[in-house]
Amino acid sequence: MNSATVDLIATDPPFNKGRDFHATPDSLAAGARFQDRWSWEQDVHQTWVDQITDDFPHVMNVIQGSRSSYGDDMGAFLCFMAVRLLEMRRVLKPTGSIYLHCDPTASHYLKELMDAVFGRGSFRNEIIWAYRTGGVSKKHWARKHDVLLFYAMPDYVHNPIQERIYYEKPFFTTKTDQAGRHYADVYMRDVWNDIRAVINVSKNRTGYPTQKPLSLYLRIVEASSREGDVVLDPFAGCATTCIAAERMGRKWVGIDIWDKARGVVLDRLKREGLAADGDSAGMLAFGDIHYATDPPIRTDDGNKAVAFLQVRERIKEPEGKKMSRSEMYKFLLAQYGSKCQGCDRAFDDPRYLQLDHNTPRADGGLNHITNRVLLCGPCNQAKSNIYTLSGLRRLNKKNGWMAK
Repeated sequence: MNSATVDLIATDPPFNKGRDFHATPDSLAAGARFQDRWSWEQDVHQTWVDQITDDFPHVMNVIQGSRSSYGDDMGAFLCFMAVRLLEMRRVLKPTGSIYLHCDPTASHYLKELMDAVFGRGSFRNEIIWAYRTGGVSKKHWARKHDVLLFYAMPDYVHNPIQERIYYEKPFFTTKTDQAGRHYADVYMRDVWNDIRAVINVSKNRTGYPTQKPLSLYLRIVEASSREGDVVLDPFAGCATTCIAAERMGRKWVGIDIWDKARGVVLDRLKREGLAADGDSAGMLAFGDIHYATDPPIRTDDGNKAVAFLQVRERIKEPEGKKMSRSEMYKFLLAQYGSKCQGCDRAFDDPRYLQLDHNTPRADGGLNHITNRVLLCGPCNQAKSNIYTLSGLRRLNKKNGWMAK
């Protein structure tokens, strides 16, 4: 997708629950399933690690910190989420917002990851959606709430929604309804306990294992977008976000790995009265459905970087096979030996050396072997994203930090 083309992202990704989910047999979503178990060895691609380490080291710090404190499964889950959240940030407009649906299993880890990707200043709310359904335990308080992490870009859209609060006695500026009850209409809090969860006997139930109520996403779409805006759900599932967007007169994009997701979307649209029966193309009140299994061709400059990595001058990367970080490390070690290129100190153990850029990424430096150096920890810290290698060496000579 082109950069800065989406007004609102509302999505319900996996939660790192440590189990697998399957749709109800003979339901609308029969056959749908997804794995919510995570392993660093099996689920993390080295290209993800290389990209995040090179371009977003503060994001990798969050992943590695969570991996150390919680375990490999949380690290793998956050790495999976990070590469997707970075793309979500790229496609959001300066007026855009994102709602990430999660639960207490990983909400505090995802909060730190969202801070690293979108910036702490972009955090707006931790919305609690409380509900009463399902079984409870006598060994702890009933776990009956989900979390919506709400982040927004600098010029974000927000349409305040009011809720009605009732009082037993007159209180400040309360009014009285026809039943004689005292009430006040106030702006909605960040605790939502007026929306029921989808239960198995609900008429809107598709059988999808983690289906959320339509009213929940209608509220999000109403509050954080305008008519005609583009709403994106990269984990579309049973299409609740898409249905909410269509209901509210927004354009929408749903992405899902399940090959039957399109059928569920069309079926739900028909059930909601938003598409005509028998219309396989999906003719809607607000336009057509376009379906594709291949990624769209981008018509922008193709820059993968988010805002703070967008440089004034873009340099074309040299042709040829692109090395992984580990391949670059071995190549430079063979070329220069176990010696820091910043201070000329030699190390018996090459693990003291770190792979870095010569020209910093913020100044247009490439993630290519032609722009790579091996530095010791202190030199890498001193170089930061300010100096080139020659600038670092001048700094070391000035301060007397070069090897004698």
